[in-house]
Amino acid sequence: MTTCRPAVEDHLQACLTSLTLEQKVRLLTGASFWTTQPEPSIGLRSMVFSDGPSGVRGVVWDERVPSLNLPSATALAASWDPDLAYRYGAALAAEARDKGVDVVLGPTINLHRSPLGGRSFEAFSEDPLLTAELASAYVRGLQDHGVAACPKHYVANDFETERLTTNVEVDERTLHELYLAPFERAVTDAGAWLVMSAYNSVRGTTMTENELLRTPLCTEWGFDGVVVSDWTAVRSTEPSARARQDLVMPGPRGPWGEALVQAVRDGQVPESAVDEKVRRLLRLATRVAALGITAPSTASPPPPIERGPALAREVCAAGMVLLRNNGVLPWPVGGPASVAVIGEHAARSRTQGGGSATVLPEQISHPVDGLPDALPHARVEWSRGVPVHQGILALPLASLTDPDSAEPGLRARYLGADGQELLSENRRAANLVWLGTLPEGTRSVELRTRYRATETAAMGLSVAAAGQLRVLVDGAPVLDTDLAPEGTSLGAALFAPPTAVVEVSAAEGGELEITVEYGVPEAIATARVTAITIGTSAPDWSVPDGIAAAVAAARDAEVAVVVVGTTARLESEGFDRADLNLPGAQDDLVRAVAAANPRTVVVVNAGAPVTMPWRDEVAAVLLSWFGGQEFGHALADVLLGHTEPGGRLPTTWPAAEADVPVLTTSPADGVLRYDEGIHVGYRAWARAGRTPAYPFGHGLGYTTWELTDLHVAAALPGQPVRVTATVGNTGRRAGRQVLQAYLSKERSAVDRPVRWLAAFASVHAEPGARHQVDLTLPARAFAHWDNGWQTESGTYTVHFGTSAEDLPLSARISILPT
Repeated sequence: MTTCRPAVEDHLQACLTSLTLEQKVRLLTGASFWTTQPEPSIGLRSMVFSDGPSGVRGVVWDERVPSLNLPSATALAASWDPDLAYRYGAALAAEARDKGVDVVLGPTINLHRSPLGGRSFEAFSEDPLLTAELASAYVRGLQDHGVAACPKHYVANDFETERLTTNVEVDERTLHELYLAPFERAVTDAGAWLVMSAYNSVRGTTMTENELLRTPLCTEWGFDGVVVSDWTAVRSTEPSARARQDLVMPGPRGPWGEALVQAVRDGQVPESAVDEKVRRLLRLATRVAALGITAPSTASPPPPIERGPALAREVCAAGMVLLRNNGVLPWPVGGPASVAVIGEHAARSRTQGGGSATVLPEQISHPVDGLPDALPHARVEWSRGVPVHQGILALPLASLTDPDSAEPGLRARYLGADGQELLSENRRAANLVWLGTLPEGTRSVELRTRYRATETAAMGLSVAAAGQLRVLVDGAPVLDTDLAPEGTSLGAALFAPPTAVVEVSAAEGGELEITVEYGVPEAIATARVTAITIGTSAPDWSVPDGIAAAVAAARDAEVAVVVVGTTARLESEGFDRADLNLPGAQDDLVRAVAAANPRTVVVVNAGAPVTMPWRDEVAAVLLSWFGGQEFGHALADVLLGHTEPGGRLPTTWPAAEADVPVLTTSPADGVLRYDEGIHVGYRAWARAGRTPAYPFGHGLGYTTWELTDLHVAAALPGQPVRVTATVGNTGRRAGRQVLQAYLSKERSAVDRPVRWLAAFASVHAEPGARHQVDLTLPARAFAHWDNGWQTESGTYTVHFGTSAEDLPLSARISILPT
């Protein structure tokens, strides 16, 4: 746990003493959507927050201010590599410092309780230990470089459906052993400077008022940082102010302010509670160099390589999981002479999941870019396959001209209530989002552009937004409608807004002048948060024709690479998934291509599990997750064997949705019951006696391994246990293996998983080399929660191997009571 020096604490107290009650309370609500209030009298500047966790956007969601787009959290987690997670955090710190950001809202360390979780791509794993190890390294990588990390969302926010209001019913043991455990490590091991309180309730109390903010967070774990709310999560004055909630975001409006000042004067909230919140806020300011004389925790910049795409490429390859391989991979030296690259995702890959995690990179390498770059002498041809993407495709920048400036893009005018122009600017994209950055007083937005058509055809001109829309083409009205979002979730309104479509005629090379007048709803105008996209309906070509073309391309090529995946309408903040199927006719496409070319490699571009009914019919299956901005180049590295696919599954992948033991993310009457208790993920599969398609921890790599000589040292009460084994590379290539140790206890007085992960490590070895691997099983690995951590004496079994189901070595160990 990071602590401040006594002299710093004395300075904080002096600052606090000099402030009036009104000044102190003012500091506890944000100044804007992304900034805190300054206080010049004590030398305090505003602190800047930014969304993460896989890129740092800064204070604007703006295509003119690009950001490094790292692979999704599931891709990082698949590396099982805390050192890489540290470097990932350091890269984010470099980006944050370049953008003037003090606090990165990440990592997301909720668990993959159900594969239907719409935001699973943004979290690490179904296992609390793997999540905790990676989260701690990520936090250190950020904070060692002077930028604050903010682990989120505390706690049990493992779903999106009705997330603002749902009450999670979970027992104490499950809460401590699974859902609190990653946060505990982020605080006690990595010294996180902030924690974000979640929207949901736990056991009947919303998290911004919940006693869990005090105990165990502050009392047992020694957290001395800031509890910041998820945006708009604080909805009360006295209850949240009496709790260990410290900072209300966003601002400047909120439920504290003058109401909190009055509550203190009326004796409903003690001023000492306000003082403690301010002290914590000022302590954060010292850590990020925002308070006068203080200095940041470190002035050391990250290594230069962490500042660019190189790390994104490395993480993507390190997280790719080779699920199946009949020998077709890696491709031989020089690569194949011809490659059929098939699928919409090959040309429009998903590099990140939808929602607040989204950043806009300067450029993206898709497979249709990366493979030709890596195979300059090969014939690489793309076939689009079957329709996949749903909803609206934004008009491309290359086809847009701002009619006022003649620059690429469109003209955005922001108008007040009486129609006066507040701001006019050129924007260089047709999909725009404003998170607290809509100009103050905006009641309507006018977007104008000249669109140059690429073919002669009728097109479905589409606009996505929540609110009143009027669309004109060449000055003539073609659409006038009011679009209401589904439900009341701001996330759904922002990240999956309703769409209106009108058919217009376009001639190849001709221009259409398009004007969209958007009336901003009052609630949105107040929050200054909205989104709008101008585009075309996703193309809906013939499935039979698309499959026939793909089959022809596959037959004519030495190898076929089919890239399949999910869409932004399936994996995003704001909603959970309805099922685990690949959208559209992608399963039919894969089967047809595999039948035409026995050397078919399928690349799965999804952030979380999907079902793959064809998995045994193809030569290889490679899981790429959401691969970040260097996805195409990293994929080429892996297929050609320049880099080994280093990933191992951080979550279980089912053969069929019906097999999944824990599935529901939907509350009943406002309550979501975690009745499965501690049996989540691979633990639930083992308890149910079910076999998944691919188990937790699975991954093949490009070589083979032998595990021998397991030895477990004698255990001393309350002390860690050393485990050693010999690992040999029996293949003909150098490689990396992730070794995993699980525990079990056959006769136990308490309910236990069939087995649970206790430690892991990785080894790199040349062909024929043998290495001793050392693992340390912490004393906590043997403990369970029962009004505190208790260790049951008796005989445990250590299982050693390479996945939750491939555990060829075992040894017994006796544990004495502490």
